[in-house]
Amino acid sequence: MASSVMPTPRRGGGPQPPAAVSTIGLRKSYGDKTVLDGIDLRIPAGSVFALLGPNGAGKTTTVQILSTLLTADGGQAQVAGHDVATQPDGVRAAIGVTGQFAALDDLLTAEENLLLMADLLRLGRREGRSRTRELLQRFDIADVAHKRAATFSGGMRRRLDLAMTLVGDPQVIFLDEPTTGLDPRSRRTMWDTVRSLVAGGTTVFLTTQYLEEADQLADRIAVLDGGRIVAEGTADELKAQIPGSHVRLRFTDPAEYERAAAAFPGAARDDENLALRVAGDAGLDALRALLDRLDAAGIRAADFSVHTPDLDDVFLALTGHGSTETGTSTPLHVKETLR
Repeated sequence: MASSVMPTPRRGGGPQPPAAVSTIGLRKSYGDKTVLDGIDLRIPAGSVFALLGPNGAGKTTTVQILSTLLTADGGQAQVAGHDVATQPDGVRAAIGVTGQFAALDDLLTAEENLLLMADLLRLGRREGRSRTRELLQRFDIADVAHKRAATFSGGMRRRLDLAMTLVGDPQVIFLDEPTTGLDPRSRRTMWDTVRSLVAGGTTVFLTTQYLEEADQLADRIAVLDGGRIVAEGTADELKAQIPGSHVRLRFTDPAEYERAAAAFPGAARDDENLALRVAGDAGLDALRALLDRLDAAGIRAADFSVHTPDLDDVFLALTGHGSTETGTSTPLHVKETLR
């Protein structure tokens, strides 16, 4: 396999930022079951990339191949300029991996866990202790540095786990569903941590089942289903692919509601709540035209709201029920808050 960075065309013809992670035609099967069926990715350095998909879509398999824990059956992959197949040591020296479950030694204190990682990475004694002190402060766990990890809450365990990932100062960090099981406050603390890492130049490859997480953090998002990338782009680009923009008009007077229903015969009715769902472009011009139409007919709505597709809609539209790597399937988590 060639070890040069794999090129990808760029719109507009200008130079591309260097790729921190790139794959061409990545394939992986287990027996007669194809998990990855030709994955092409290019992730610029210093960005957050989110890989979405139902359980079993191949997200964890992708991370395991890129982090040299699994061997691909075909295709090419490079991480931090190193070929995953032919230069695995170079890849391992450049990355950090945080899996779905915190990899801590519960019998050790927070400080001892970090020092153990420094020893495993063969940092010198002075450098290891300096790095440990820095990370304890950075992740706001210095006050519990001498407490055993077994006593930590889920959020604290996650922070310590990520701190251990950063002991070696990696260029690329793989976060495989890092906030699963965390409460909303701990999840947002983790998001702030990810943002600070990227601000410092680190590249983050994130897999998640929380759509709000991808929307909040990712510069680009890819949707994986059936072993293939079915869509890729920014959150706004993905949302723009999905129809479903509408204005919801709500009324308090049943007579006004019926007059509005007659004025908009194509609108979906919600008789229980006296509300109409008027499909169409949710832009300002379309909204102004709709309100002018109500005004011309002398119809007064109690209130209105504009709805545009979100990542939930993208996921549901682009993915099938799918099969899983483990033989079971679970739905994607809905967002914690509705916008």
